[in-house]
Amino acid sequence: MSFPSPLAQPTHSMPATPPPAPPRRDLPVPTPGAGRTVLWIVGTVLVFVALGLAAYFLTFLGPVAAVVAGILALVPLALVLVAVRIIDRWEPEPRGLVVFALAWGAVASVALTLAVDLVIGLVVPQVPETLSTVVQAPIVEELAKGAGVLLVFVAARRAFDGPVDGVVYGALVGAGFAFTENILYFADSLITEGVESAAYTFFLRGVLSPFAHVMFTAVTGYALGRAARIGLRGSAAAPRWLLGIVGAIALHALWNGSAVFADFFALYMTLQVPLFVLFIVGVVLLRREEARLTRARLGDYAAAGWFSPGEVDMLATRAGRARAVAWARTLPGDRSAAMRRFIAEATSLAAARQRVVTGRDPAAAVDERVYLERATRARGDVLAR
Repeated sequence: MSFPSPLAQPTHSMPATPPPAPPRRDLPVPTPGAGRTVLWIVGTVLVFVALGLAAYFLTFLGPVAAVVAGILALVPLALVLVAVRIIDRWEPEPRGLVVFALAWGAVASVALTLAVDLVIGLVVPQVPETLSTVVQAPIVEELAKGAGVLLVFVAARRAFDGPVDGVVYGALVGAGFAFTENILYFADSLITEGVESAAYTFFLRGVLSPFAHVMFTAVTGYALGRAARIGLRGSAAAPRWLLGIVGAIALHALWNGSAVFADFFALYMTLQVPLFVLFIVGVVLLRREEARLTRARLGDYAAAGWFSPGEVDMLATRAGRARAVAWARTLPGDRSAAMRRFIAEATSLAAARQRVVTGRDPAAAVDERVYLERATRARGDVLAR
């Protein structure tokens, strides 16, 4: 079997024929699985941890500094969330998981990092600042953030289909961590050295490097996304996760080291900016791979007569989707909402079928039937006379 790009994966089971038409009845929404219960429990714990962190900030930073720093930290966070939304537009992740990933980064990762740093400080009271910045911080922080991405991978595998999903979840965790860390940095600068220092810190972290933590943890997410794409589950994905962690630590250490051992601004322009450009190029290539995969999987249904080849072409390209929505808007009653629903359900259908093909999700066949019914109903709504 040939594959359209190096990012495409071999199958681990013989692709099943697309299922026959389900009976005309209201099929349930695909069940999220037991793993989502774990995420709800962890999310509830995070609420209480967040309250503890808020109390900590208000007590030790002061309400004025904490609030001002929080407002400043929202600026780079908003910028990152817009960028992540653009990356995630092809097959948007469930909102609950988006919130969970952000919360893990902003709360759990920070709490774990503070706890580990406290223990290390008790065991080794005089850790050199250089060692702490270049070695300890990257290792502790990336492990804390990476644990959240791994939790999403294990507990919500139906929403973790490939590298783009991994990049999105990693970026969200990194964005959450950077938000809370920025509050600490901005407030500390404001308290110790005044407004000018806080403005300079904001320029360094909020303007020059809002995507630093996003890039680091996205490497971990990408590694797990590759594991998902080739059908790995559970402990079988651990080596990929560790490889991603190593990559994230290396990038983080390089970033911190540039501020300690070299001219930060010179290295920023000659190394960090090119790395960011490569990151963007990588995301674009991954998005194209997602489009090719969508075309391939929906092509299975076209071969079985469910969709026309023209519909597959439309569903598998961003331009085709835009034209389809614009066309649906001209139909009686403005059917653009139904067209968007058709596009979304068909994209979810392609992802479910991919899970069937790889064999990594035993429940994927049920999801496939549900999404197929929902996609065909949405298609019928668009074409209704």
